[in-house]
Amino acid sequence: MASLSKRLEGKVAIITGGASGIGAATAKLFLQHGAKVIIADVQDALGHSLCKTFTTNSPIHYLHCDVTSDSDVKNVVEVAITKYGKLDIMFNNAGISGDSNRSVVESDEEDFKRVLEVNVYGAFLGSKHAARFMVPAKRGVILFTSSIASLLGGETSHAYAVSKHAVVGLMKNLCVELGQHGIRVNCVCPGGIPTPMLNEALKMNKKETQELLCKVAVLKGTVLEAEDIAKAALYLCSDEAKFVSGVNLVLDGGYSTTNMSFNSVLNGLMDNCTNNINSNNHA
Repeated sequence: MASLSKRLEGKVAIITGGASGIGAATAKLFLQHGAKVIIADVQDALGHSLCKTFTTNSPIHYLHCDVTSDSDVKNVVEVAITKYGKLDIMFNNAGISGDSNRSVVESDEEDFKRVLEVNVYGAFLGSKHAARFMVPAKRGVILFTSSIASLLGGETSHAYAVSKHAVVGLMKNLCVELGQHGIRVNCVCPGGIPTPMLNEALKMNKKETQELLCKVAVLKGTVLEAEDIAKAALYLCSDEAKFVSGVNLVLDGGYSTTNMSFNSVLNGLMDNCTNNINSNNHA
């Protein structure tokens, strides 16, 4: 087993959506732990900029890749094989939130299709092309970014919730099929994080998003960051998790374990009663 200081020593990893947010945090952490990293994204300026933050000889590279394009995804995997001779980790992280509209009647059909195309079909293509090389090698890790939207209903758009449920379903099916070839398949399941995607969906800046998430959090006194998800991804992709497969690893501080609706309504009623009493006392 690799030392704890270099938990991915010699591993080759592809991270889709690796130019920003969770993907960028994971790329940095994987590199620190000895991995050779290929970032696949459509955000060219961000991808190249991220690579330039490291020393010239650092084994991190950026490739333009639309995860909904079979040829783009195939190319990224083949570049990894050509350059390094193997592929150990395929992190299917790329995703979009789509329209934040939660009304099924008012939902845009094309937006719905686009979210599923990126979040689900893109993850499928990444897995398919990675498996082409991992199966003969009899080893490898495929990881997906899911969401607490895969566990809860009513808090996101229909398209996003459906896509993240589907990603978990894909993970479970692949876990069974590819486990026969020594390949582990898991999901990392984040709670709310002030990433550019969530900030944009909420139409808030990072500080405002963070303040909102702190208010609704079950676990107080700490804040979930992209770096925390990267650490979970590091664990799931390392040899420390050698028998972990078929898991949707939830990092939400307990948020998905409870329904706060009753308390919210009860607190609202109590506040109203208090206000009424105060009003009567001052009448």
